[in-house]
Amino acid sequence: MINNIKKLKVGIVGCGAIGSTLARLIQKRYSNSISIRAVCDIDKAKADILVKKINSAKVVSLPELIGLCDLVIEAASASVSFEVAQTALKRKKQVLVMSVGGVLGKEKKLFDLAEKNHTKIFFPSGAICGLDGIRALSLSRIKSITLTTTKPIAGLQGARYLIDRGINLKGITKEKIVFKGGARKAVKAFPQNINVVAVLSLAAGGAVEPNVKIVASPFVTKNIHMIEVDSDAARLEIKCVNVPSPDNPKTSYLAILSALAVIAGILKQERIGN
Repeated sequence: MINNIKKLKVGIVGCGAIGSTLARLIQKRYSNSISIRAVCDIDKAKADILVKKINSAKVVSLPELIGLCDLVIEAASASVSFEVAQTALKRKKQVLVMSVGGVLGKEKKLFDLAEKNHTKIFFPSGAICGLDGIRALSLSRIKSITLTTTKPIAGLQGARYLIDRGINLKGITKEKIVFKGGARKAVKAFPQNINVVAVLSLAAGGAVEPNVKIVASPFVTKNIHMIEVDSDAARLEIKCVNVPSPDNPKTSYLAILSALAVIAGILKQERIGN
């Protein structure tokens, strides 16, 4: 059991807005139970800035970080999340993956590796709710999942998918659909914006690929996710209206809090929901 004497040793991979905010919240809420031992980032300057705010941590390489920690938190990017998770699991360490889109389609390799090495991999619910219901419905038959994400212009500006297609959102006066397609295409097109559809896919157990529509809107200031699930057992309609993270408008604050909730679950003995 984790207590004030034996703290959970945590390492954070990725020291940008998400990793830094999560580190701050961990220190604020769980300093008696968690020790952030190490951080790393491809941009060492970001790691140096973050480590100055964490008394117990030092900047190290990924292999060193994994060796120092019980729980590895990936908060880097979808381009490296699978590699980070795979490396941690091979070393028999627990890992929490923020950039879920990077493992979509390859998750079974990670699940098998976690089982083989008797460790765990965690995927926070991110910027959405209702995953417990979707997981339960996956034991019946899910017919379809649809996700409509509406974002303020600032949340989509600079996305490579839009730049490559010459889609300019500056000055638009009405809502504009910028993407329609399946979950895997969505996470490749918007790796920093649509992790929610990746975690939806995982919750459904691969039974059905969610359909995605992404809308840019000049009328909203919050990230809005509308999820519709049709199944033999129930029909779900879930609407989440999220405040953007103060440190990164491309990320909902709820996404960071959901990771914190996973960490809280690791520390506690009780479990609420599935």
